[in-house]
Order: sequence, then C-alpha cells, then structure tokens
Amino acid sequence: MLQLSVLRDQTDFVLAGLAKKRYATGPADVAAILDLDQRRRALQTSHDASQAEANELARQIGGLMKAGDKTGAETLKARTAELKQHTQAAATELAQVEKEQQQFLYKLPNLPHASVPEGRAAQDNEVVREHGTKPELGPEAQAHWDLIKKYDIIDFELGNKITGAGFPVYKGQGARLQRALINFFLDEARAAGYTEMQPPILVNEASGYGTGQLPDKEGQMYHDAKDDLYLIPTAEVPLTNIYRDEIIPLEKLPVRIAGHTPCFRREAGSWGADVRGLNRLHQFDKVEIVQITEPEHSYAALDTMVAHIESLLQKLELPYRVLRLCGGDMGFTSALTFDLEVWSAAQGRWLEVSSASNFETYQANRLKCRYKVEGGKTQLLHTLNGSALALPRIVAALLENNQTAAGIELPAVLHSYCGFSRIG
Repeated sequence: MLQLSVLRDQTDFVLAGLAKKRYATGPADVAAILDLDQRRRALQTSHDASQAEANELARQIGGLMKAGDKTGAETLKARTAELKQHTQAAATELAQVEKEQQQFLYKLPNLPHASVPEGRAAQDNEVVREHGTKPELGPEAQAHWDLIKKYDIIDFELGNKITGAGFPVYKGQGARLQRALINFFLDEARAAGYTEMQPPILVNEASGYGTGQLPDKEGQMYHDAKDDLYLIPTAEVPLTNIYRDEIIPLEKLPVRIAGHTPCFRREAGSWGADVRGLNRLHQFDKVEIVQITEPEHSYAALDTMVAHIESLLQKLELPYRVLRLCGGDMGFTSALTFDLEVWSAAQGRWLEVSSASNFETYQANRLKCRYKVEGGKTQLLHTLNGSALALPRIVAALLENNQTAAGIELPAVLHSYCGFSRIG
C-alpha cells in the first residue's frame, strides 16, 4: 500500500508511476484519496479541538463546584454535553472517511522502480541475459503431455475424476521426481542461508490484504466462505505474514525464510497450448524464498535471489533467460520483477518458472512490518520474494529437453534425490 505522505508530497511522481503501470484510473483515484485525506484531517482537527475544550471545561467545572458556583458549573456542563455529542459525531464520520480512504489505497498498485522499462505487455519485457544451449531434438520429439502418458508418470484424467481439470495425479517415477525436486530446492535454499518453514496453506483475510492478494486477486483465490479462509496462491502469503504487526530487531535483519507448499489458483485455463499439460494448473507445488531487509539493502538482496534461482536452473542443466518486466506486465504489488524462463525444446518456446520481486515498502505498509532506526523511531522495511522454484514447468522442460530413445535422462544433481537416473 502506498504511503499517504508520498501521495501528498509527490503527487506527480505517483501519477507518473501509475501511468507506467498502465493503471488507467490513477488520476481519479489519487484525487479521491487526497480529497478524503483533507476531510479526514479537518475532522481530526475538529474532533481534537472539541475534546481539548471538553477537558478544559471539566477542569473549570471542578473549580466552580469547589467555589460553590453551581449555576456556572451547570452552564459549563451543558456546553460539555454539546461538545461530547460533537466529538462522537466527528469520530463516527472520521471512521467512515478513514475506511473509504483505506479502500481507495488498497486499489492502488505499487509504483515501479526507475529501472522498469516502458511497455504494455509481455512482448515489451526486457531480456537481461540468456544462459545455456537449447537442445536440438529430432522430428520424433514429443511434448511433455505425450511423454507423461508414454511413461505413465502423471494422470490428468484421474485428477479430473477425483477433483476436476487442473488437478493432476503424480504416479510412480513422476511422484518421486516431484519429491526429489522439492527436497533439492529446499536443501539449496537452506545452504544459501534461508531458514526452512512449513506454513499453513489456508490464510485469513488479514493475511490476504497484508501481502496484496486482496482485493486485487480475490477472484483468483479459492475461498471457504464458512470460515472465511483462503487457499494460498503461493507460500509468499503465509511466510511474509509471519511478520505482520511486528517490529523486527535490527540484529535479526535480514530475514531469510523459505518454504514448500502446494499452491492453488483458480485462473488456470482449459484450452490452448499455453495451458496444456503442466503448463498451467489449478494446484501445483512450489518452493518460495522470502527476504525482509532494510530499505538500503533490498536491491542487493533481489540480485542475490535472482542469482540463487539461476544457480538452481544451472544445476538442473536447463537453458534459461532472465527478463526484466515492463510496467504493463508487472504484478500489482511489485516495484521491480525479474522473471526466469526455461526453454521447452519440444514446444519450442520459453516457459516462466520463477518471478523474483522487490515490493519495497508496499507490503510492509499493509503489514505494519517495521524496524527501529537510530533514535528509537520505527521505519518500514522492504519485502521480497521469489519462486525457487515452481515445479510443473520445470518438470515439463526436464521431460522434453532430456528425452532419448531409452527414456528421460535426468540431470546428475537429481540422481541421489530420485534414486534413479532415468525415467522409463
């Protein structure tokens, strides 16, 4: 959530940032917020003045009663009653204005970092670098949705029977490969200094608002109306919310935590090559890394997170590229995002497998996640997260890129985790 002080003092800067993110109603929303802020401050001033006058009259009434001036005291009591009514009315209106202002603030996306390129959609993203050699497959090469049937390792029809489309069942070597990748990613995160956590996969509304999934992605999350709980779209939500309403001691910074969870997203489609097979699912597994840092260290932290994700892809021997997302393709809460994509040889295209983002103070302001600076004052921290990694498209690329006549030859780093070196 953007800070009111920034909206007031740097309005043109805010409007330029919202325009870069292609947020069409930015001018109207900012104007509404600033108007509500003027009303809020006027109401607060009026409320405080009435309260101060009432406190002063109470002191005077005590003096008049001691002096035996009951008439004077009664006159002041009548005025005190008027002030009490005014104070209560101002407090009620103030609460309503603050609520309305908060809802407008929740609607505004984060402002993009200066390095974010202009652009409207994915085709405008900047390719930062590519790594690895794309494998050349023969004409007999198969896409992963055919390979998983050939080797009977993932069953979409069975998942559709049990639950519905987008909920596959992993079988045999497919299930073991899933478990191997999860353990590999968690071990690598721990070696990089992240503390492993196992958070809940259901979160309350406050947690959804804390990291910005609500109200922006409300329609994309599975919701249990009876208990008002949401299935998480990513471990970012519960992991970051560990520090909601916390003042983190300076000596505990930076926070580095990681966790594996299933993730649930309603947005998955049901047609076309972009969503076929493992390309897009309603339920999938992911290892997430999260950092919380002092503001001056957050962009260095983002670089280390991207480097960590790249190291995983290099060990998996997958060709990949790093993209800097343009303003129009960025997430709602992000100030700067790097996407990492792996090359899918059989499909002949890049598949996104990770996003690493710096949210600056946007989430921290919602979370009230702070630390104490010199002099005892509190300051908002910066939060960051990245997928390290999401499994489905990693599995798709491993199957497609490593297919041979004898089976799927897995990268050496997974042999000990899987207990086998080849699928098939």
